[in-house]
Amino acid sequence: MELTVSSLADRPDMLGPIQKMPDTWAEFTTQDPVGNAHYGRIPVEFPEYVLFAEDERGEVVAHAYSVPFVLRAEGRGELPARGWDQVLVWAFADRRRGARPDTVSAISIVVAPHAQGLGLSGRMLTAMRENARAKGFAEVVAPVRPNAKHREPHTPIEEYAHRVRQDGLPYDPWLRVHARAGASIERIAPASMTVAASLAEWRRWTGLPFDTRGDIEVPGALVPVRCEPERDYAVYVEPNVWMRHPL
Repeated sequence: MELTVSSLADRPDMLGPIQKMPDTWAEFTTQDPVGNAHYGRIPVEFPEYVLFAEDERGEVVAHAYSVPFVLRAEGRGELPARGWDQVLVWAFADRRRGARPDTVSAISIVVAPHAQGLGLSGRMLTAMRENARAKGFAEVVAPVRPNAKHREPHTPIEEYAHRVRQDGLPYDPWLRVHARAGASIERIAPASMTVAASLAEWRRWTGLPFDTRGDIEVPGALVPVRCEPERDYAVYVEPNVWMRHPL
């Protein structure tokens, strides 16, 4: 597939098509309150860190969001245990106070359903790295959501993340794409995203009864969702894997 990759800063007219591009996210994964408060602001406040790919017909088939932030600051220094949520908070807090960023974090790479399986995620990751390098950054970090972990929700993330194939590359396909691009695992983010909601909401999102106390396996979830019927809520705390890309 022939692709043309551009930044939203150069093509602000493409915001609508980017936002309307179909995706395959499970409904519950879009209900993280930190993500909901910040993700939609990225195209507005960081358009130069929003990349998108068009096919030969001019259709948007993939997009990649990233944000600049200050990692080497007092009280920081390490990639955060709260992963995706925390780096979003840091990025917008740094922008608000005018701090000069020293690192770029990947936030998402999304490929349209009909274009999946063609290597576009790797191509967008490469474009994200090149975009950060062109802006003078020395590294990109990524709170990676291992895309096959949902098949093993009870496997500890530490064990799963470090599992490798015979060729030494990560077992997980998405971790493997990052490794092939030159990244290495830095640490686990055990609470990268949190979704807490009423049982009625979880039933609506998943079609599951959510009427039993304990851990509930939910399609698409990397770990079980904790259900508390007597309190009428359930909580999903998603782990991610921090990977570091030197540029």
